[in-house]
Amino acid sequence: MISKQAAYHELYKSAQTAGQSHIFRDWDALSEIQQQQLLLQIKSIHFNEITNLAQHHIHDDESTHFSGKIEPVHAIPIPKTTEQKLIAQKMCHIGEEALQSGEVGVLLVAGGQGSRLGFDGPKGIFPITPVLQKSLFHLHAEKIKALSVKYRTRLPFYIMTSQANHAATLAFFAKHDYFGLDSADVFFFQQGMLPALDGTGKMIIDAPGHLFMNPNGHGGVLEALAESGALADMQKRGLQHIYYFQVDNVLAKICDPVFLGYHIEAQAEMSSKVVAKRDAYEKVGVIGKIDGKLGVIEYSDLSEQDKTATTDTGELRYNAGSIAIHIIDVAFIQQFAQHDLGLPWHVAHKKIPYLNEDGQLVQPDAPNGYKFEKFIFDALAFVNKSVVMEVDRDEEFSPVKNSTGEDSPQTAQQAMSRLFAKWLRQAGFTIAEPGLPKIEISSLFATDADEFCAKFSGQGKIDSAFYIE
Repeated sequence: MISKQAAYHELYKSAQTAGQSHIFRDWDALSEIQQQQLLLQIKSIHFNEITNLAQHHIHDDESTHFSGKIEPVHAIPIPKTTEQKLIAQKMCHIGEEALQSGEVGVLLVAGGQGSRLGFDGPKGIFPITPVLQKSLFHLHAEKIKALSVKYRTRLPFYIMTSQANHAATLAFFAKHDYFGLDSADVFFFQQGMLPALDGTGKMIIDAPGHLFMNPNGHGGVLEALAESGALADMQKRGLQHIYYFQVDNVLAKICDPVFLGYHIEAQAEMSSKVVAKRDAYEKVGVIGKIDGKLGVIEYSDLSEQDKTATTDTGELRYNAGSIAIHIIDVAFIQQFAQHDLGLPWHVAHKKIPYLNEDGQLVQPDAPNGYKFEKFIFDALAFVNKSVVMEVDRDEEFSPVKNSTGEDSPQTAQQAMSRLFAKWLRQAGFTIAEPGLPKIEISSLFATDADEFCAKFSGQGKIDSAFYIE
């Protein structure tokens, strides 16, 4: 085993070569534990990568210039005609066969904290359902459990955490006995971390013997799957398709068989769900083509003309709003691992606390540093075949991002209650008006409206909180 002193000299030399020797400035004043922790942090850093990030995104400021040629992309529409509905049924059968044969796994990105919600802990622990206040993790785990029973299969559940919430996430699942899932089918792994840089390209020290690090974004999932052994686990299980979604979407329709069917039928490598934008100025990225390659066109990269452009039928030309739901083939993930296909970095100018030369912690009033992230949707540029499918926002997309207002716990609970009220109406019930009561239907009872109506039909009025499992 290499000694601490030898590790220090080796890492100091690497840092010095990269112009980052300041990260050792307090070395002699650090405790034994602080020195060990600092060495562990520095050992995880790829200095060449940091140097390139500083050069291209800070010194040259390449990240602020977008000059790509953009085009809209065709999305499979929500089925309305008889022909479209028949095709959707066919795709559903294909998807169900894949589920029943054990070819599908689930991938949840859950590295965030609940700080924007005023919540201390992993976002996935946040209580969210309208009546029982089940956590986001509980909500999604129930869906997976229900699908496993429905299709008589095992649905391996891969959960990407971060350094900040990994231990708390594992403890939460263990405390709740994995919400009825087999613990052998739940695989936790951490996304990568990298240091933030100041305006001169130097790494930021935020505590004695500690560098300010941030998660490398949901795009880091591809590397993390390979490095953690999760990809090897997928291959060992014979999985072919991975259903990707993010923890904050309460309406995520996990392992949607129709979407799976379209993806499989097209022999696609990575596919995406989208919703129609609310209006021209909704600040969401849209799936489209950038210089001929599939990707997400950021809202800020659309000109005023592009934002408001319409088709011959009056719809927005750039209307395929990305909702961060994908199907990714295991073979495609393996391709990234084998050929080291790198996703581009995205930079954000942020306020980052730092220790000044006198060792005092400074909380800046203005952005003073740069964080770097990778985004999963950039992998779309590498595909040969892909499916883009439009879904109903009211049935499949309601994220929890803010403590109040838009995309808040209140709007998410209202979205769930509205969806379940729709199911009840289809089953023959009436709902009290005005003022929708809180309604919650567990996935363990029904995963969709058809299944619900087959189990629970009749007459009556729902005028108070309603829950069924």
